Amino acid sequence: MTGINTHFAVALFCFFSFSLRAMSQASQMLIDCTQFDNVTRTSSYLSNRDMVLSTLRNRSSIGSYSNATAGLSPNTIYGMFLCRGDLNRTSCSDCVNATTLEIYKSCFYRKSALVISNECIVRYSNVSFFTLVEDVPSTARFSTGNSLDSPQFFSQTLLEKLDALILRASLSSSLPVPYFVNDQQHVTQLEGSYDLHAMVQCSPDLDPRNCTVCLRLAVQRLSGCCSHAQFARIFYTKCLITYEISALQPNVTSLGVTKSESLTVYII
Repeated sequence: MTGINTHFAVALFCFFSFSLRAMSQASQMLIDCTQFDNVTRTSSYLSNRDMVLSTLRNRSSIGSYSNATAGLSPNTIYGMFLCRGDLNRTSCSDCVNATTLEIYKSCFYRKSALVISNECIVRYSNVSFFTLVEDVPSTARFSTGNSLDSPQFFSQTLLEKLDALILRASLSSSLPVPYFVNDQQHVTQLEGSYDLHAMVQCSPDLDPRNCTVCLRLAVQRLSGCCSHAQFARIFYTKCLITYEISALQPNVTSLGVTKSESLTVYII
């Protein structure tokens, strides 16, 4: 009896630990369910949906992307997940599991659902979305305030970096993690230097042209909302862009003074 109670307690602890982790992640999710297109409790649509989501959860422990289809028309379900390419398999699986849990909580009787978190995208629908680029919905998360004293210079540096990464991503469809490029660059400008860490990624079901189109949409949104921020994450349904800069370090000359201090002395 003691052994049974111990196993039950461990299982209960694991369940609540996962639930708390899922709840903390849920506050950072974009949840998009169809508004007026519900299904009945007895519909085979629900069993097909459950089969697709179960397949995606199982596959999330072995790769960063998968899609699945279940059922015959008119109850066919299409589903996919995409994890950020820099995640390990455990983190990807945790994210997909937490996200599908949120789908069950928020969109149980809906014919389609999309959840975008900081680490993964999970969706299902009764209409195939494979190979398609969509401009809605999307989500942007970013820090407030300018990152540097020269935001125009930084914005230009960032956009040039993203242009280069998008080109590299469009040429990387055959890599183990397709359409994923992660890069870090040390940047020096007047008020100091910093590390710029940027990442772009597309869903592997896109072709190179549509990958580029999707990432250009993300850059367009980034330019409009947050290209001066210290960090930003832009997610569309089939692609994502993230960047972050490290703390600014003063530029030190061989005499041990910063460039800005040297300039001030020169003016005086």
